[in-house]
This record gives sequence, structure tokens and C-alpha cells, in this order.
Amino acid sequence: MTVDKELETLSRLTPPAATPEARARALAAAMQAFDTAENNAPAAQGNAKGWRQSSIINWIWSPIMNKKFLAGSALATLLVIPAAGYLTIELTRNGSPIVDQTEIAGDLSKSEASKQPAATVGQPVTIAPQAPAGNASLAEQSVADAQAPQDKEAPALAKPDSSQTSEFDANDIAALTNKPEGSAAALGAAKRSAPAAPGIAPQRQLAEPMAAIAPSPAPPAERRVQIQLDPNRERFANAAANPIKSVATDPVSTFSADVDSASYAFVRRSLTGGAMPDPLSVRVEEMINYFPYDWQGPDNADQPFKATVTVIPTPWNHDTELMHVAIKGYDIAPATTPHANLVFLIDVSGSMDEPDKLPLLKSAFRLLVNRLKPDDTVSIVTYAGNAGTVLAPTRVAEKSKILSAIDRLEPGGSTGGAEGIEAAYNLAKQGFVKDGVNRVMLATDGDFNVGPSSDEDLKRIIEERRKDGIFLTVLGFGRGNLNDSLMQTLAQNGNGSAAYIDTLAEAQKTLVEEAGSTLFPIASDVKFQVEFNPERIAEYRLIGYETRALNREDFNNDRVDAGDIGSGHSVTAIYEVTPKGSPAVMNDDLRYGAADKLPAATADSAHRGELAFVKMRYKRPGEDKSALITTPVDDNNAVATIDAAPQDVRFSVAVAAFGQKLSHVAAVDAYSYQAIADLAAASRGADAFGYRSDFLGLVRLADGLSQR
Repeated sequence: MTVDKELETLSRLTPPAATPEARARALAAAMQAFDTAENNAPAAQGNAKGWRQSSIINWIWSPIMNKKFLAGSALATLLVIPAAGYLTIELTRNGSPIVDQTEIAGDLSKSEASKQPAATVGQPVTIAPQAPAGNASLAEQSVADAQAPQDKEAPALAKPDSSQTSEFDANDIAALTNKPEGSAAALGAAKRSAPAAPGIAPQRQLAEPMAAIAPSPAPPAERRVQIQLDPNRERFANAAANPIKSVATDPVSTFSADVDSASYAFVRRSLTGGAMPDPLSVRVEEMINYFPYDWQGPDNADQPFKATVTVIPTPWNHDTELMHVAIKGYDIAPATTPHANLVFLIDVSGSMDEPDKLPLLKSAFRLLVNRLKPDDTVSIVTYAGNAGTVLAPTRVAEKSKILSAIDRLEPGGSTGGAEGIEAAYNLAKQGFVKDGVNRVMLATDGDFNVGPSSDEDLKRIIEERRKDGIFLTVLGFGRGNLNDSLMQTLAQNGNGSAAYIDTLAEAQKTLVEEAGSTLFPIASDVKFQVEFNPERIAEYRLIGYETRALNREDFNNDRVDAGDIGSGHSVTAIYEVTPKGSPAVMNDDLRYGAADKLPAATADSAHRGELAFVKMRYKRPGEDKSALITTPVDDNNAVATIDAAPQDVRFSVAVAAFGQKLSHVAAVDAYSYQAIADLAAASRGADAFGYRSDFLGLVRLADGLSQR
């Protein structure tokens, strides 16, 4: 008899108009039968009973709730209704009480199963329970816990919703049904007796007829575990915002260049996902430098950089000013770009099996391959427990071979990245191109959890291998366990850069539109040093670059590593400065020795009109000795109003304000998101790729989310 016929017969016998007293008598009899079945047949209940029970739960329960009958014991009643449903069906079928209680237990032998005219294990269920998906009742869960040994061909369920935890055992059932613990122990025994289907985790296996009813049956009592989403293991460097410094005591600021863009993509991912970003994930300089700007660049490669300095009023503080330093690198013409020897080091561990990880990664690298020249070479190394070479150095002229190797990548295993790094560098050295670009491109979703995995161990490996003239690019994918701190460490110490790819559009931007700056370096160990004149400037604060700070003496030490800049890269640094005598000065004048501490340069009257002096050191690719570029800053660099500043300067200041607000910098507390949006909208410009329009959308999202 089908489920439809059983329900039809049941409806004729006791229609919805039946009195509550009649239904109560039926339920009382069902409860007594349930106890008898529990005590005499502790074996696991069968799937055939399970789907009948769940199919009629709502039929019995709804009229009772409508009549508000048994309201004081609604939960207890609900938990025994599955047994009542089965009893009612049997009474309907045979017209007499059940005699063979082994059938109630559901532990049927083959001969007993043949006597059952109802659906058997493996028969599809055509009637789903009325409860909303993902919110199954405790009664349904208890039925799933006590079901019979599973069908060998039972399919694995979809991955459980791990945003909630599940911890359930036989004693929990006893407590909820107000029954003795020993009675509920029979159900625990039934669960323990159910064998696991091959290749299916216990908490995920289920016979097909129950699949639509119980999405995640509980594991046996002695093996119960908490099922939950992997804890958010994203790691960010814990760097506090730069403090306000007094020029009288600390007139010099020194930091390394930073052309990474990962932070902006992190922020975008969070905001578009409906959450404010982790303040530690916000690196203001990376947000500023994410956007292309039309800074004036050098005329030729003999001097690879040009600095443009603009001093403007601070939009969030009328008593301070912003010193905006814009650096533009020489842009190598595509026809003259050197040959590239690239090694794709790809994480194919099991955690990469998500749409925004390995599949996106493969699409991103396909875009890059299509951007390369025929004489460039590509190699592929994968790592997941052990490193392996998927593709030996292959000319891009054989593009189909490279793309086929990318398409064949599949996830599986743990993450042994240290061994992969060694293998990739060895392969890059094997195909080394003299006077060309030799680069390892590491693409991963998180930690290296096999082999040397501490940041310091991996930093040491990278530092040793960069001596071979091989650069490193780190590309992050996915969410949940991304180790941004490690990405930064590897990129900074591997003479490379770090980016985060959250969409294919971001891959297009990073690997195609900005391929020159991503792949072709024009300078390494780029450092900045700004000296402020204490006669004009009382205090200063560098906006961003917290993780790139250097000691003053590091500027002239060519053995100290610093950031690298690629073809056409632009680097922007913004200082908030407090003029001498401004009411915004936070530090008192020194009582002793202030005059003795003035920099020697201020004694020269020719320099007294300057606000600051900007210096930059860099090394050309392959050279060990640095060169120096200097730029004085005076009143000629100042504009009277922010509206008089160049369009790109104003937009970058809006981005700087947004980054500070997201990272909870007190200086911009009173500056609203709406004010930031107004400043950005007024300076958006042509916006050929739509990046600035997208930024405005993020500001509006942050404004809405911050008001929750």
C-alpha cells in the first residue's frame, strides 16, 4: 500500500472533524504502545516505519494545536507522535491491535520484510514533511537517530549546515520525553548498532527514504562530536594605527613601499557579504593604492620614479593639513617587456574545493596565460600533503597544453606548502631567464599546515631563495581560513606583492589589466623617508603603512629589505600634519634642550621656508647598491582649498578617510560616511573600469551596516 493510500484510509477512519477526546484516546494508546515497543524491541527502528511516521506528523498534530488540546504537554506529545502514526496505520490496515511487535521495532528479516505491503527501504518518498527545511522537529531527529542499518547504496547527504552545532545522544531523548534514562538507552544502542555506509561520514549517512526528512542524523553516543563551521581562522597582522608624533623629538619618518592591494578586496568581500570588515584587515595604504591614478610619471627609465607632492586642508580637521606624496613608476611598453619565466605554485588541498577557491583560481590563471607572450614559459607545481610537478617549463606558444594542465587540477589532501615552495623555486631556477622575469606565483586559500608552517620558518625559506633573483607573487583565494599575515610575510620577504582574488573581475584587474606592474619589476627595496621642519610643522601622523615601518637608520642600509615596485605602479603616501601654532597641537613644547635637538638643516636659512624634505631610495633589478631621489616640499606645493586640489588627489583622500573609519581611527570619528561619499563622488572622474563607482557603493553599504 502506498503512502497516499495509507493517508487516505487514515483520513476516512478519523477525519479532521473527529472530537479531541477521540484523538486523545488514540494518542494515549500510542504512548503505551511506544513504551512496550521500546522495552521489548531495542533494536534500531526500520526505515519503512520512519517515513510513515514523518509523513503523518502534521496530520495528527495540526488539529490538536487548532483545538489547543494538550497545550501543557505539547513537546512531550510531539516526541511520541511518530509511534502513534505507525500504530494508527497498522490498526487501519488489519482492523485489530498489533500482535507482532518485531514489526514495530523495524528490525525486519528478509522474510518479515516480504510480509509488509508498505514501502520498504530504498523506495522514494513522495510526501515531504510540512516543517520548513533546516528546522526539523526533535521528534523527526529522534526517528532518524533510531533507524535501522542503512541501505548500502544510500547516498551521502548534502553537507550539513555547519553554522549551527548539533550535539544529541540517547540521554537527551530521555530528558525531552520525560522517560527513564534506561528506556532511552535502547535508542542509543540502536544507533550504535547501525553500520556506516562505505565512504560516508556517520553524521552524514542516511537511507534514501529518510533523506527528505532528517538532513543530519546524530552520530552514536560514544562517537558524538560537535558539527560546526570551521572556526574563522583568518589571520591578520595586529598593527595599531600610527600615533601622532612630535617633530621636536621625532622629525623623521621612514617606511617601505607597499603596492599590495589585498586589503581592499578583503573589505569589499565583507561589505558585499553584509558585514563590517575586521578592523585588522584594513590597511589604508593598500586601499589607497588599489586604484589607478594619473600621477605624472618619469620621462624615461633612467630615473624610474617621479614624486609629486600636494599640501591641502584636511577635510576632517580644519586645524591640520594633509601632505599628499604621489610616486609614479616608469611604465614599460608592452613591446619591450622582458621574457617571463613563471611558475604557478597552486594549493590543491581539500579545502580548495569551493567555488571561490580552486575553480576561480583556474579561471584566473587562464586569463593570465592568455595575456603572456608566445616566448614566455609557464610551469605548474601543486601541493597537498606532497608537492608535485604538474607541468614542466612549457612555452606559451603551446598554450593548449598549459590550459589543459590547469583544467585537470583537482582538490584533495592537506596543505604542505613549504615543500611546494621549495619545488617551485627549484623549477624557476631550472628555467631561469637571464635579464628576464623569473617569478613564482603562489595561489592558496590559507595556512600551510604540513611541514614548516610558522611564519618565521617560511620567511627564512623565502629569504634564502630570493638571492637567486626570483620574485614572488602571492594570490589569496576564498574565505574562512585565509592567512593574510603569512601572505604579507611571504610577499614582503620574497621581493614580491600580495593580492586577494575574490571575483573573476578582480583576477582580470590584477593579472591582465595590471599585468605589467604585477609581473615586471622596475625597482626593488624601495624606501621612503620624510623629514619635517620643526619651525613649520609641530606634529605629523602617517596614514597607513603600519606594517611597513622601518628604523631611521634602515633607510641608508642597503642590506635591509623593502618593497618592490613594478612597471607603471603608483604609490601614494599621505601624512596628516599639524602646523606650528595650530590649536590642534597635541604635545606640549619641551622645557629642556629643544633648540639643541633641531635638525642641522634648519640652521641654514635657505631651508627654513620648507615644510618637509622627501627622500626615496631604490635598487634597479639585479643591482645591490641603491640610488637616491629627493624632493623638497614648500609653500609652492600647497593649495588653499581641497576643491582646488587635483581630482585624483581628492579621490585618494576620500579612500584614506574611508579606510581610517573602517579601522576605527579616532581622527575621523566626526567625519561621516556621507561626507566621504560626497568627496569621492565629486572627484570620481572618467572611471573607465568602474572601480570608483564600486567604491561609492561600498561607502554606502558601510554607512547602512554601521547604523544597525
